[in-house]
Amino acid sequence: MLKNALLALLLGTFALGSLNACSTASGFGQDVEDTGEYIEEKADDAT
Repeated sequence: MLKNALLALLLGTFALGSLNACSTASGFGQDVEDTGEYIEEKADDAT
């Protein structure tokens, strides 16, 4: 549980840091989608 919380915190920090890398709303949306998919995969692996 703590491992998932730490992973989510790290990914959230990464996502906020990558806001400067996205120059369009579409690019930001894709980044958020990719991050969500990554979190889902890691959560599935943990169970």
